[in-house]
Amino acid sequence: MRPRLGSLCAFGAAALAFLTVAAGPVSAAPSAPEGMETAAGSRPASTDRAPAAFVSLRSVDPTILQDMRYATAHNFMGEAVDGYRQPLCLLTRPAAQALKKAQRTLLRSGHTLKVYDCYRPQRAVDHFVRWAKDLDDTAMKDEFYPRVDKSRLFADGYIAEKSGHSRGSTVDLTIVRLPAKPTRPYVPGEQLKPCFAPQGERFRDNSVDMGTGYDCFDTLSHTDDPRVQGVQRANRELLKSTLAAQGFTNLPEEWWHFTHKPELFPDTYFDFPVSRRSLGGH
Repeated sequence: MRPRLGSLCAFGAAALAFLTVAAGPVSAAPSAPEGMETAAGSRPASTDRAPAAFVSLRSVDPTILQDMRYATAHNFMGEAVDGYRQPLCLLTRPAAQALKKAQRTLLRSGHTLKVYDCYRPQRAVDHFVRWAKDLDDTAMKDEFYPRVDKSRLFADGYIAEKSGHSRGSTVDLTIVRLPAKPTRPYVPGEQLKPCFAPQGERFRDNSVDMGTGYDCFDTLSHTDDPRVQGVQRANRELLKSTLAAQGFTNLPEEWWHFTHKPELFPDTYFDFPVSRRSLGGH
């Protein structure tokens, strides 16, 4: 979205040591706002290699769960997204290190983070745009945007030509109570349920109840929507406050969307694919 847009790892792994890598020079111009980012940003020459400042989240903290939706067919388009060659979370090193600190806090209370999306290549954003322009393709509407006409996705800010995810310091994530229950496999063509339905009725995800599912194109996804109260509001506040303590800022329209500040690459939208090979030897 906005675009406003795994396997479980063993817990209790030893802390991993890693080197701090310089990000390299970037423009000092102010970054584009989160959300509908239409202002032109710098874009590197086409390459399949990530800058040395990018890391795999699993190499920094293997206890954080990963459910990389855009590498699968369970997303608002109903197919794997261009550029997601492997179901990996790639991030700039400071963002990954900050998530590790947030995870330590949650583990003490019997919870864990789970990421849905991390770095997103520009080619994936371009795929979103092509899909949004095809008004006949509404295969996943009943789950992800039941109350939004597809012709409104650009005007309402759900789809845009640039995403902060492509700068490498933005992540979509949730909280799971331990021990983590499995998320059932999505079966293409199955009957879809609205993402804002009660937790027991919508797609069975192992997240705590946040009031909506991930990537729900609906105003109920707004972090502080007044209709979301009780346990659901408390769960959103737990996620927001835990991440804010480590330098993450929430996008108000999406309870799952956070950006680590200051960004290493505030004006650059990368396009290397999501794969281990993109990281090369670093």
